[in-house]
Amino acid sequence: MSNGFFIAIEGGEGAGKSTHSKRLAQYLESIGHEVVLTREPGGTPTAEKIRNILLDPEIVDMPDHTEALLFAASRADHAANLIRPALERGATVICDRYFDSSVAYQGYSRGLGAEKIRDLSLWATGNLIPDFTIYLDVPAEAAQQRMDGTDRMEIQSRDFHEAVHQAFREIAVASKFPNVLIDATAPKDEVAVAVQAAVTGALANR
Repeated sequence: MSNGFFIAIEGGEGAGKSTHSKRLAQYLESIGHEVVLTREPGGTPTAEKIRNILLDPEIVDMPDHTEALLFAASRADHAANLIRPALERGATVICDRYFDSSVAYQGYSRGLGAEKIRDLSLWATGNLIPDFTIYLDVPAEAAQQRMDGTDRMEIQSRDFHEAVHQAFREIAVASKFPNVLIDATAPKDEVAVAVQAAVTGALANR
């Protein structure tokens, strides 16, 4: 497609995705990359409006299929209006969550089917797949201690979050695309170093 490089940072609630997305962006900018730091759901004006619906804790009756379709709609706009243009001009895109989150949350934990949800995301994005994915691994019990419980996904049950955690581990192992699984229960600085080393290696092998 371009000289751009697309990095997705995945993991359950409380895994440190936002923290390490920002730290990775700072590191890559320090070595000369143009970095676009974004998130899902969100990243564009339309996608951010959908995010507000998806994470609203007052919405308690959203059907699982509606949730999956809203995530896909947000991702379609995000990919078309932010990620693809950035990659086409040669930027490095770091996305806090991407379609593996939908596979883990809606495919596995909601029971809608991993393959079906993956296909939905691929259709929504025109088969836009990350060049490298980082999975931050934190067990649900430890992760819940880091949450503030203010959005609709965070307030899901312990069983739901444990299913998400196991799903990400399975996705990482089964993936045929370049990725790394990092123990994110370690101190933040150690995790940041591991993330930087993994990305440096991925960029060298592009």
